[in-house]
Amino acid sequence: MREFFGFGGYTRIPEGYFSWQHLTFVTCLMIVMALSAFLLGKKNALRSEKAKNRVLIVTAIVMDAIELARIVIVCFRLHDPMHWIYELPLFMCSIHFIVLPLAAFSKGRLREASLDFVVIFGILAALFGTYFAGQNYGAYPVLSLDNVASGLTHSLSGFASLYILRARMASMEKRNIPITFGIITGGCLLAYIANAIIDYNYMFLRRGDGTPYDLFLNLVKGNQILYPILVLLLFFGYIALFYGAYFLICKHKKA
Repeated sequence: MREFFGFGGYTRIPEGYFSWQHLTFVTCLMIVMALSAFLLGKKNALRSEKAKNRVLIVTAIVMDAIELARIVIVCFRLHDPMHWIYELPLFMCSIHFIVLPLAAFSKGRLREASLDFVVIFGILAALFGTYFAGQNYGAYPVLSLDNVASGLTHSLSGFASLYILRARMASMEKRNIPITFGIITGGCLLAYIANAIIDYNYMFLRRGDGTPYDLFLNLVKGNQILYPILVLLLFFGYIALFYGAYFLICKHKKA
């Protein structure tokens, strides 16, 4: 247990990014995620909104509880009660710690826009936070607190995304598009400010840290003005692409 939680430092050598252990672990998470979302979504598709929402409430509570427990343990492990300032929900993936509870507990357009945001970014977070998390799997053993907790929370984001779609909870209305853009823009702005204050790399706005963002950092040759702008534009492009594909599929089904 001491080795799993990393107290005193991990003695095991990390298996490595894209090792068979890494790929096997995250693939198992993705299979469970997809099957659970499909089966629960199919079961609840024709039920009341209240019944459908119970699954999201449980998902939001469990996901935030895992993350909060991880932060407390890491602060204790490092003997640094202020380490939480490096664990704020200011990454693309961790924004779901705020937006998913909003989707589960709020009402009106805020709820609609939050549901849409989770649909759009949830599955992306699940894939990027598992298969492409080089900063984690290159540094820690696969079966460790850091990677297991991260794998679970990212998988829950993906689960929520697929469940919302399968249970027919997403509105994906055009009037909510500005709110979706606003959420990601606000997250990037807060991350940029936090990075300047505490010299960190929230939202990967400074460097890629072993993730696919490194490709874009290299594209602009490390320029610290162009790179964060490019990251934000990538988010915008992804949102536009997702909405476009969704509307095209819906139009095709109606036809």
